[in-house]
Amino acid sequence: MSAVLEPYLTPDEYLSIERKAGYKSEYSDGEMYAMSGASREHNLTSLNFASELRAQLRGKPCETYIADMRVRISPPRQYLYPDVVVACGDAEFDDDTVDTLINPVLVVEVLSPSTENYDRSTK
Repeated sequence: MSAVLEPYLTPDEYLSIERKAGYKSEYSDGEMYAMSGASREHNLTSLNFASELRAQLRGKPCETYIADMRVRISPPRQYLYPDVVVACGDAEFDDDTVDTLINPVLVVEVLSPSTENYDRSTK
């Protein structure tokens, strides 16, 4: 019996696919995971948290991002889309495309029943 090999993507291959895609996917150590849409409650919770956080950080050298700011975490090799992210000082990015933050100081994930297991383990 032969083993079935799962496709393995390098981080560069993932980024190439992701930057052209019409939907968001996360990446964890060679595998891509399509993301589902968020509920109304999830969106409101994320936005309310980000708004309060941004207000608290006003006047400080920090930037607050929501939902669409990809974050690279190494190791393990992961590219994720947290619900809220904060970078302070000079925000640093993976490359000149400036769409993948590499130095967050705070990452917030709002848990949803459908993604809680993934959010608490892989993510």
